[in-house]
Amino acid sequence: MKPPSPNGSQERSGLLELHLAVLLFGGTALFSKLIPLPALDITVLRSAIAAVVLALLVRLGGQRLQLARWQDYGIAIGLGITVSLHWVTYFASMQLSSVAIGMIAFFSYPVMTVLVEPLLTGTRLRAMDLVCGLAVLVGVALLIPEASLGNNVTLGIALGVLSAALFTARNLMHKRYFAQYSGPHAMFYQTLVAALFLAPFMQQGPGALDSDGWQLVLLLGVAFTALPHGLFTSALRRLSAKTVGLVSCLQPLYGALLALFILGEGLDGKTLLGGALVVATAVFETQQSHRSRRRQKDA
Repeated sequence: MKPPSPNGSQERSGLLELHLAVLLFGGTALFSKLIPLPALDITVLRSAIAAVVLALLVRLGGQRLQLARWQDYGIAIGLGITVSLHWVTYFASMQLSSVAIGMIAFFSYPVMTVLVEPLLTGTRLRAMDLVCGLAVLVGVALLIPEASLGNNVTLGIALGVLSAALFTARNLMHKRYFAQYSGPHAMFYQTLVAALFLAPFMQQGPGALDSDGWQLVLLLGVAFTALPHGLFTSALRRLSAKTVGLVSCLQPLYGALLALFILGEGLDGKTLLGGALVVATAVFETQQSHRSRRRQKDA
């Protein structure tokens, strides 16, 4: 039996990191409902706590916090601002609608990745990618109750799609310009910048939380931000942004189930159908990706 190749081992490690991160991300959405603060305030506290934890992880791993080149600090600032806006719109989307609807709307980002990444890498766009992208768009469209931003659910969906665009930009910029840094190292700078950038705009501040609220914020910042984002950015170094985006479409399933059991948020028929289209597309694309890699190795 041939020993696994280094590339194969890296891919398996990346997929394991990715699936664990997606599982934790599935629970992140619950905090938009559990923490009694506006979306921006939640993002600031989440980012600040995550930055501290990630800095400790970097130092414990024997790495320096400094970046290798001064130009990288400018990239880190751009990534951090993009992440901050992504998180604010992500939480606001679910506060206006529901966890399931907000997450499904956000997961239009794999479609954006599929369409944009080939333009950056010079690879050919497959017809099947367009078909899968269309299926995800139909799934999101099924969620819209009326074509008016005066409806909170529709506005929540619009913010979810905006969050998706910001997340797509962050992923592609990270892979192109910042992938030389480890997951915790890269996310330390992004969470630090996010906290500093948004802090002046906080509406209520830390004093508005009681002890239970602070426990939730700490849980969000450590177990549901520092850990999964470190894993996620590490996976980005080993896998294509398209693979990461499409595998991550399983997140709405986890989030919807957690919201159902913990928050009691039910799902209507249209939401179930829209979510099923998104998740089915993710599963199909993941299988296609694995088959394509196997064929390339066997050739």
